[in-house]
Amino acid sequence: MVIRMRHTRAHTKNRRSHHALKAPNLATCANCGATHRPHHMCLECGFYNGRQVMDLKAKKESREARLQAKREAISAQAAQIDPTEADSVAEAPAPEAIDEPKREEQK
Repeated sequence: MVIRMRHTRAHTKNRRSHHALKAPNLATCANCGATHRPHHMCLECGFYNGRQVMDLKAKKESREARLQAKREAISAQAAQIDPTEADSVAEAPAPEAIDEPKREEQK
């Protein structure tokens, strides 16, 4: 069947009145008291249904150790730059200064 008439704005908005987002239902964790999605593990302590599913404290510590090692590697890599190379790069003339005499000669 083909729609033969145009929907008015009012009819369109009436149809879309059920499209609004609803607030999610939340459950409280029996272990720590934080709110979490029902039938999901608590993201604060890692417990689900009265038992520990994931050790979040150990995961957080290992992640922090990994990030700290990465920061140290980056700082060590930055410290390996030769000071003589850094000085020669800083003393190099700017490209505009090199091109200016050529422009004067062309005029």
